[in-house]
Amino acid sequence: MILTVIGIALVAFIGFGLYQASGLQSIQIVKSVTVKGSKTEVYDMVRYLKNFPKWSPFLAEDPTQKYEVKGTDGTVGAQYHWDGNGGKDLGYQEIVKIDSLNFIGMQCDIQKPFVAKPTFDYTFTETPNGITVTQDFKVESSLIDAFFMWLFGAKAGMEKTNQKGLDLLKKAVEQN
Repeated sequence: MILTVIGIALVAFIGFGLYQASGLQSIQIVKSVTVKGSKTEVYDMVRYLKNFPKWSPFLAEDPTQKYEVKGTDGTVGAQYHWDGNGGKDLGYQEIVKIDSLNFIGMQCDIQKPFVAKPTFDYTFTETPNGITVTQDFKVESSLIDAFFMWLFGAKAGMEKTNQKGLDLLKKAVEQN
């Protein structure tokens, strides 16, 4: 009897989890921040990957992270490679599109702690209060990966990390 109740509860939990996970197979997170600085300063802080350590939320969490820029920095094809948390975090991001002073598109290739290929698109808009940087993050996942993201609350963590990165970007530009 107890095993039957446990079995039913487990099936219900997995069913509910898979239902919830189906909504996480395609995640889009849009965040923005307004930075006091010239459009060129703000744009170049994102465009030149050598600047990423100044505003990387991942490096802030793991200051021992190793990183390297490959290719011609600030151009399509330039890559920022990272290896952190004692080899548990590994991947790179690559600039895939540039529209001078208006847009930067990046594709990530994450190999550890999970495999994913999210995109980060940045737009830069002049406002009376400064330059508004909008980050449009997208990632696609299998149902099984989405189940584990649901189980561990990964989307909320992604939202927090993305906002932290933009807040660090603001700080990096405004303290220069």
